[in-house]
Order: sequence, then structure tokens, then C-alpha cells
Amino acid sequence: MQTTQPLKFVRKPANLDDVRGEKGDSRPALVIETRQITAAEYDAIGRSLLATRPWLAGKGGIEGGAARCVALEAPDRATMYINPEGSDYARYVALAA
Repeated sequence: MQTTQPLKFVRKPANLDDVRGEKGDSRPALVIETRQITAAEYDAIGRSLLATRPWLAGKGGIEGGAARCVALEAPDRATMYINPEGSDYARYVALAA
């Protein structure tokens, strides 16, 4: 597991534009899983962050002040950090700087 520098996590964003435009809580991300996806998959997830995604269910939370996250990496895209807080959707989302 890897911990990042503090990132701005936005609660229940509808899409990545909300993440870029909203003020959020600053905290480091503790990466518990990294998923390599295509740019098209990344963009589709980014357009509908509140959609159900079974691979997020039961993950996330806070550990030692850091958000336990799934990191999504795609070519030519900023890493997306998702802390579902045990839910099956992207409840808290941050982007790498």
C-alpha cells in the first residue's frame, strides 16, 4: 500500500467536472488497490461517478487519517482516487495534481 501527499476529496460528485470545480477535504490517499484501465473506461467512469460499480463495494474508509482508496490509472489521464466508504459507488473522489 502506498500513501500519497494530501489530495482534495470531493463528496458525492456526479462527474469529474464536479471534482475539478468543488472544494473538498484535504487528506492523503492510502492506495489499497490500483486498477489499470483504458482512457475510454476512465472517461466513462468520470462521466457517471454515482453509478453502481460492484468492484467498489465494501472498500474504502479512513485509516490513520488517510482515505483508503482504489486508484484508477489510464493513459494520458490524472490518477483518480476513489474512496467508496464501503458503498458501491464513488462516494469521495480526488484527482492527482
